[in-house]
Amino acid sequence: MKAVGITLIIIGVVGILLGSMMYGDIGIAAIIGASGALVSGIGFLQVNKALQQLSSR
Repeated sequence: MKAVGITLIIIGVVGILLGSMMYGDIGIAAIIGASGALVSGIGFLQVNKALQQLSSR
């Protein structure tokens, strides 16, 4: 899960950078998609941390 989260964060950051270089509506759509990947990656890392805390009890 940690690898998936880190990969999604990297894809999100790269997507936001590339989306900022695009023109018009396509750039906005790319930034929205990249933001979704970024938020998903953060969520995966938070779930991984919560599962590790539960399993250590």
